[in-house]
This record gives sequence, structure tokens and C-alpha cells, in this order.
Amino acid sequence: MAIRARQRLLLVGNGMAGMRVIDETLSGGRDLFDIAVIGAEPHPNYNRVMLSSVLAGEKDLADIILHSRDWYGANGIALRTGDPVANIDARRRIATTASGHAEPYDKLVLATGSRPFVPPIAGLDLPGVCAFRNIADLDLMRAASRDGGHAIVVGGGLLGLEAAFGLMKRGMKVTVLHLMQTLMERQLDEAAGLLLRQALESRGVAVVTKAHTEAIVGETRVEAVRLADGRELPADLVVFAVGVRPNIDLARAAGLDINRGIVVDDFMQTSDPDIFAVGECVEHRGQVFGLVAPLWEQARVCASVLRGQTPGAYAPPSPATSLKITGVDVFSAGVLAARDDGDEEITLRDAGQRLYKKLVLRDGRLAGAILYGEISDGPWFAELIESGREVTPMRDTLIFGRALHATTPEPAHV
Repeated sequence: MAIRARQRLLLVGNGMAGMRVIDETLSGGRDLFDIAVIGAEPHPNYNRVMLSSVLAGEKDLADIILHSRDWYGANGIALRTGDPVANIDARRRIATTASGHAEPYDKLVLATGSRPFVPPIAGLDLPGVCAFRNIADLDLMRAASRDGGHAIVVGGGLLGLEAAFGLMKRGMKVTVLHLMQTLMERQLDEAAGLLLRQALESRGVAVVTKAHTEAIVGETRVEAVRLADGRELPADLVVFAVGVRPNIDLARAAGLDINRGIVVDDFMQTSDPDIFAVGECVEHRGQVFGLVAPLWEQARVCASVLRGQTPGAYAPPSPATSLKITGVDVFSAGVLAARDDGDEEITLRDAGQRLYKKLVLRDGRLAGAILYGEISDGPWFAELIESGREVTPMRDTLIFGRALHATTPEPAHV
């Protein structure tokens, strides 16, 4: 009897989401596919979330490698790095890299991630201007910080604040420019945002809110940042961290359905039945993603389908975020504020301890939580939000955390 050849599985994008698909696929059996991985960066798979910890000097690059080159070889995976895929011929099922290497596939997983959004202003091409997205950006920032000087971080969201903290720890004088009134306004309300600003300023990071960045100023390299109100702030380094957009160019050229991201169904399948997509490049039911938890679930669903199983439809978990700045404890999950009179907000403040907690209840269930100063109960609140469990019986003591409800059963994930 003839032995059936294994199918060829190709992963385009060697990042966290894509490699999670490979891990999940291998867990179901190592003889299902011949696997090839092509990455645009010249590095093996690493934990992009921890780049800020490397910048701050709390970890080394070696500490954030998730899959070493030896791991790929040991698992029979052909790895090609530093040579991005330039074209996908979906009809012939062949992907071609920038160098001309052709890789055939039976099943293809696109995990092309996202690209930093940088506003179209003058001076972006000056040396000393970068985003904070990958190891190349990290190397530029570390090199710039060796001489001290002034750093401007444009963007007061999660990534921007972590970049600012890291540069400050490396000896630079750092100013954060944020367009909105509240730092991390997508994760925090005004009260928590104010506490966060005060904590950063007490550590030496200057913060300018309602700041409209108009231009980067300099002759041969960056020298200053000009704001719309005419102020010019000195700068030896300018880092943009104002958001990302799904990287959809390759999918568009391949003829796949795209909108803001690569459109996928409930099983991570694109408009081509042999091509799947996961990670920050995808759009599912009108939603795009930037946090790790939804990407892990995408990878699980995608791998299950590749293994021939029938998983439940993808349902993104409620977003939960925490800030990686030493000594600044911030956690947020679910909605930030009451939506109408039917919602209820419960708050706890202790100015002396710089403690702030806020819970949002909706229809007898926890819909959101913001914690500042003490975040140990964050995962428990996130579980309650995700499960949709009735919390009315413990409403009066809920804000004091899990310790007062140790005898209650664990909330179930759905």
C-alpha cells in the first residue's frame, strides 16, 4: 500500500501568534505536516511583549527568545529568516521570498502582524526617528541612549509609556507627548490616568497631554520636535508609539478578502480555503486585535482546524492589560465606565496609599475593572468578567477582592 505523503504547511511570519499555531499543531502529532517557517526579521521567534523589559535593562535579548534556531531543527522545521515573502501565488500554492526562494505549500498560515502607524509629518526620515516594534528599533534606541540626551516619545499608551520608562532608566531625559488628556485612555479612566501621570513624573518622565506633534526638526539628524502651539522640545531621539495597523499588503496582492485586516471566519480561514491567518493582521467580525490573549485563542482554533478537528467558533476573550513599569502597578479589563443608568460603578480610593479601584457592574455581572496601586486581584476580576458570572450576592464586598470570597467556586471560562 502506498504511503500518503505529508502535507506541506507554510507559516509566513515568525512572530508570537504564528509560532503559537505551530506549537499547537505539533502538540497534536509531529507527523501531520512538513513545516516551513519564513520570517522577515533575521531572528528566531522572540517575545515582542518583553522588548520593553530589555530596553529597561531588566532582561537580555537571550531571555526573550521563545524558539531557538536549534529548536526548529530539532523539530524538523525549515526556518528561513531575514527574507520576507514578497508574493503568494494562491492558484499554484507557492510563496516566493524577496530573494527569489520559492516555497510550495498545501496549507498556508499568514501571521504578518502589524505595522506602526506614524502620522505624516515633516522630518520622519531624519536619523534618530523610529518606532518601537522590533529588535532593530530596540537596537537603535539602545545605541541612542548611550550618550544620554533628550528622548521624545510620541504616544502615551501602553507601549509608549514602557518605552519612555526604559529610556529613562538608560539615562535619557524623557518627555512623553500624548494627544489625549488621559494617559492610556483606552485602558484607564481619568482618575487612574492622573495617578499614573503623577507616578511617571515623580520618576523623572515629563508628560505633555493634548500635545499635537507638528514636525520633527533637524538638519542632518533629529534636533527637536515642534508642537502645533509653536513649542519646540529638544530631542536626540524621537520614538513613535501611537498605534499599529494590520499588515495586509501580502494578502491584498494574493487576492484575499481584506478590510482593516485580513478577513477571517470563525475558524481563522480566509477567503481562500487553503490559507489561514492569525494575529494582529486579521480582522474577525469587524474586530482587529493587539493583545496576546485573543491571539493565543486564534492560534488554538487555527491549529485545531489544521489537525482535522472541529473546534468551537473563535470568540475573543475580554481584553485585559497591565503596565510593565517597575513600581507602577496598573491593571484594566473590560469596560471603563458605566454605559447608562442601568450600570453601576463601585470605587475605592486611598490617596495616602495611592490606591484606586473601580468596578463596573452591568445586569448583576462584572463588566469592567480598573486597578491602580494594588493589582493582585486583577486576574480574578478578569475571570469574573469573562465568565459572565452573577456577582450580586457579593456586590457589597466585591471590590475588596478575592480574599473575602475564598470559599466561592472558581469562575468558569466560556
